[in-house]
Amino acid sequence: MNILFLCTGNSCRSQMAEGWGRYLAAGQHAFRSAGIEAHGKNPRAIAVMQEAGVDIGSQESTRLTDEMLAWAELVVTVCGHADEHCPVLPGGTRKLHWPLEDPARAVGSEADIMQVFRASRDDIKRRVRDLLTDLQ
Repeated sequence: MNILFLCTGNSCRSQMAEGWGRYLAAGQHAFRSAGIEAHGKNPRAIAVMQEAGVDIGSQESTRLTDEMLAWAELVVTVCGHADEHCPVLPGGTRKLHWPLEDPARAVGSEADIMQVFRASRDDIKRRVRDLLTDLQ
């Protein structure tokens, strides 16, 4: 199955979801991520995924295209803004919504912010694992 994770800026949550998808599915499904806009990659998201043994550093922050929508069999929106602004999907394309908090909005010390990123990483891993189980 072709699975597209969609977020506002394709910098954190959708990037982590794409990375977990590739890592956990071991080639059984294809994954991409995109944003309503492209905000670049978040270095903290890259760092916490690397801590978990998943390299998302080579992924690109991309803006959603018609080609991506045509490719996707399942679109997973990972934030409210993306869910609200998701374009009309081609017939037969499934859509799920995960209302994830944006770790990039965390405040406090660097240690506090990194804990928020780690919690987000772990939540996304659980959700991707559950999704893969549901697809079997």
